[in-house]
Amino acid sequence: MKQFKQDVFNGLSASPKQLPSKYFYNEIGDALFVQIMQMPEYYLTRSEQEIFTMKASEIVHSLHRDKNSHFELVELGAGDGTKTIEILRELINQDYHFSYLPVDISENALDGIQSMLNSELPELVVSKKQGDYFGVLASLQESNYPKVVFFLGSNLGNMPDERATEFMTKLSATLSPNDRVLLGVDLIKAKEIVLPAYDDSQGITRDFNLNLLQRINDELGGDFKLEQFEHVAEYEETEGIAKSYLKSNVNQIVTISSLNQSFTFKEDECIHTEISRKYNDDVLAKILEKSNLEVQTKFMDSAYLFADYILIRK
Repeated sequence: MKQFKQDVFNGLSASPKQLPSKYFYNEIGDALFVQIMQMPEYYLTRSEQEIFTMKASEIVHSLHRDKNSHFELVELGAGDGTKTIEILRELINQDYHFSYLPVDISENALDGIQSMLNSELPELVVSKKQGDYFGVLASLQESNYPKVVFFLGSNLGNMPDERATEFMTKLSATLSPNDRVLLGVDLIKAKEIVLPAYDDSQGITRDFNLNLLQRINDELGGDFKLEQFEHVAEYEETEGIAKSYLKSNVNQIVTISSLNQSFTFKEDECIHTEISRKYNDDVLAKILEKSNLEVQTKFMDSAYLFADYILIRK
């Protein structure tokens, strides 16, 4: 709660205003994101799911793990586990010895994935870890087991390139030579495909974005009037970055009691809430250039919308 308060204060005091996208995910936000993933416009989940369903055996083979040696499979931003279960099941079917460590900012999501896996894969050892990526990364070094790190769903794309570079470099530093990373990223493509994924016709993405203001109201004593804000999404293929905002439709003042602070909004002023970076081989190469990670292979869906890269720690 202390960090949430600090991040909200810093973000709404900044110019332009911004709020971290990680705070989308409370119980309501988790449920809304599950709905987003089922929207016809939201191709990302279906595309990566296709890769995992159709190419699970190939992916497992490309991880180059020794069946006779135990390893840890760490998933950063595990979500609901619906994609990862394909790989977990394949590893079990091929008699690999491993434990699964899902990491997520949402305790609610972790409880859900553990419950699902206890039912679907009861033989799997699951050790959930709640926290943000940077906080958990250091703890990876406490174990001497070889590691495979999953970072899927284009979660890397929620970071600006500079921070993504820092993140991948830090991740690399926590790994040992020959450890692997399975990195899922959305590919740069036309605006007509990308933009509807962040502004669906049923308004679920709008509700997901606005829920961040509702969370501030509920947890920090804010008095945001949600009907006075609207969801705005932008994307240009040349830049390759989708952006989401909450735009104030009127001149207004919002007070957050736990901060003992009021914030002034002008009409049409925006709070930047999320980016979703799209990638190609060249963009990813620049992100990785300061790390000790290099691309080993790449898997794509049949429509070439999404890619899962296997990276090796040199």
